Amino acid sequence: MTCPSCGAAMRLSPDEDHLKCEYCKSIFYPSKDDEGVSVLEVESGEECPVCTLPLKHAALAKIRIRYCTKCRGMLIPMAVFLALVEALRAEGPGTLIAPTPDRHDLQRKIGCPHCHRQMETHFYNGPGNVIIDDCEHCELNWLDTGELMRVVRAPDSNR
Repeated sequence: MTCPSCGAAMRLSPDEDHLKCEYCKSIFYPSKDDEGVSVLEVESGEECPVCTLPLKHAALAKIRIRYCTKCRGMLIPMAVFLALVEALRAEGPGTLIAPTPDRHDLQRKIGCPHCHRQMETHFYNGPGNVIIDDCEHCELNWLDTGELMRVVRAPDSNR
């Protein structure tokens, strides 16, 4: 991406939720979509396990994730997953009684975008009534569109 102020190349720093121009020092915060995701327009070097398009770096609640702009799936490091859920819960109230997921989704076989090993598909052990995919080797969770918000908005016995 080029700087909107001067046209120079912008750089994405590790763990930042914005792009910075090394020439004029401008900082660019991309707009958020309806789920609160800011797509940083820099490819991650990984492909979406569902639609095979390049994943892009993105930010959600100031936490970096990888995001598919087509199917809107999210690749979230396990190390930040719970912090992300808590940050999103703190942004606003909301309760959602999620429908029971289709058990056929447990049969899905997708590869990890990072190491390409088959991800494990299972019910998420927390609230939200969702089925997620994860790679224990790379410590990554894959959530399809809407699944993260179902976890965030679900009633939780700890809340």
